[in-house]
Amino acid sequence: QVQLVESGGGLVQAGGSLRLSCAASGRASSMNRMGWFRQTPGKEREFVAAISRSGSSIYYVDSVQGRFTISRDNVKNTVFLQMNSLKPEDTAIYYCTATGSYSVRYADPGSYDYWGQGTQVTVSS
Repeated sequence: QVQLVESGGGLVQAGGSLRLSCAASGRASSMNRMGWFRQTPGKEREFVAAISRSGSSIYYVDSVQGRFTISRDNVKNTVFLQMNSLKPEDTAIYYCTATGSYSVRYADPGSYDYWGQGTQVTVSS
């Protein structure tokens, strides 16, 4: 089992920045891909970003490309999401996720095995 705990969410004005962190425990060293999804009420969970264990493969949804940066520290079993130039439409609950799989379906929530409890990000206009 792997446990994921997110932190770093909050309220920020449009144009501001936040940095999300996700600490993995348990059998965290067995995880390959880690990522972030987000969800707003009444909508499906949306892929935001993902990173392979080595960091050589990184993926973003088009709407955050150039504004968000995903990174990870394998020694501390932690993944980060640096969010800059935030927009009101970035408001959502952000979930950290991980999988030991090498599947290429990085944007499919069904391809991930473990999920955090979520952290709220609110961007005011």
